[in-house]
Amino acid sequence: LAEAYTKAGLPDGIFNVLYGDGTTTGAALISHPLVSKVSFTGSVPTGTNVYQTAAQTMKPVTLELGGKSPLIIFNDAHLENAVAGAMMANWYSCGEVCSNGTRVFVQRSIYDAFCQRLLERTSKLVVGNPMDPQTHVGAMISEDHLQSVLQYVKLGLEEGGSILNGDDGGGERIRIRDGECEEGAFMKPAIFVNVQDDMTICRDEIFGPVMTILPFDTEEEVVRRSNDTPFGLAAGIYTRDLSKAHRLAASIEAGTLWINNYNLAPSELPWKGFKNSGLGQENGNASINYWTREKSIYCEMGDMYDCGYPM
Repeated sequence: LAEAYTKAGLPDGIFNVLYGDGTTTGAALISHPLVSKVSFTGSVPTGTNVYQTAAQTMKPVTLELGGKSPLIIFNDAHLENAVAGAMMANWYSCGEVCSNGTRVFVQRSIYDAFCQRLLERTSKLVVGNPMDPQTHVGAMISEDHLQSVLQYVKLGLEEGGSILNGDDGGGERIRIRDGECEEGAFMKPAIFVNVQDDMTICRDEIFGPVMTILPFDTEEEVVRRSNDTPFGLAAGIYTRDLSKAHRLAASIEAGTLWINNYNLAPSELPWKGFKNSGLGQENGNASINYWTREKSIYCEMGDMYDCGYPM
């Protein structure tokens, strides 16, 4: 990005890239007196530390943190569109997207049909070299993170969940026999069923290709369960009833909601999180308020000698 800016003619010193870890370089930047605004994207614990450090010098902060977003699918939804939305909300970027809808709530009357179609389409995914146009799912960001995701898969099984696509290698590491990718952190996406809201894989942000599917019966129930999380970044609703969709959108505690689509983020659409998912706002005209400072200036054009004090 820095090279692109330089080639475009941006003067040196306006956009700078500094390497280092959070405890040294990050802390020095946040606390430096010449830094007047801090923006951070990452985990809740790190975001909390950033917020606390910035508060010591009263710097304004924008935080875009974690999520465990609900994707709600009603029985009147277009099934193929809903399945496509669930895949986009979970397999996109190998699941490493903060807004992913990893808690997929499906109304009970279409639960089996939804799971069957999702299984069929997921089985066709190609996991491999991300530079290959035929690939659908690439590698995860690092070996350490892959191991963290695999531990969540193991924990999900230990807590009583089942992997719907387990017979197809769901939730397992994949070795790509390709010179460029042999050491890559690849895994087959996992679809968990027979899960409960209080299970760890339904509570924690895994940040990997791990989907949980939970049945629900009523609108009131799914709103309550969707909001039963410390996060509030995003949510999705699939239904042909737009009145119902907007009613739910008003009730769900999330900064961005999609109706009959998922994970679209045009630059003009405001982006923000509720609860532990962040502070401030990115994108859209309103974000300008988070990157500027407003002043009040009063300029007297007349005399003020008659101010009430003796002359």
